[in-house]
Amino acid sequence: MKKGLVLCIMLGLALMLQAQDIKLNAPERKGGKTLLEALSERRSERVYVKKTMPEQTLSNLLWAANGFNRDDKRTAPTAMNRQEMELYVVFDDGAYFYDARKNVLQRVVDGDVRAALGQPNITNEAALSIVIVADLNKSSIENARISSGYISQNIYLFAASEGLGTVARGSFKGDDLAKALRLGEKQTVILVQPVGFLK
Repeated sequence: MKKGLVLCIMLGLALMLQAQDIKLNAPERKGGKTLLEALSERRSERVYVKKTMPEQTLSNLLWAANGFNRDDKRTAPTAMNRQEMELYVVFDDGAYFYDARKNVLQRVVDGDVRAALGQPNITNEAALSIVIVADLNKSSIENARISSGYISQNIYLFAASEGLGTVARGSFKGDDLAKALRLGEKQTVILVQPVGFLK
């Protein structure tokens, strides 16, 4: 009887934890502005109007940043396809890991951790902030820094195509942010990139 009760409680807790994950819509791979139009409009924007990002736009943004566009290849390259780059998404009520393979945001932290992002005048008005993280078990910090540039540019081009604002930020306290996101010892934050709606 006790084993059955414990099993039921464990199952209930597992379901509650899964319920906090966000299953994303399938990304749309067509539409938006032409590449030349997006390049023409690509810029850094630091002032946003606080609004929630629509689910489809969120899915498209994360896929454009570093999703899978082929069976085992992503929209952003990495040296020898090591795929050491990971994305975390910070909202005002929690933080998530972007599982690109499953197209799911896995909740890693409950509550507001935006203070760890730094520059609240920018990040608190954004719809979300993408934290670009390197898994140094898979590659070197030098390669990761290069790869983060590809991801950041993908975010810039998507934002320009959708009329959104973004800015790549290197001013943050890496240790504080790693602790807030519960990163592992070999994971390191490379960039923070808020994305928001323009005034």
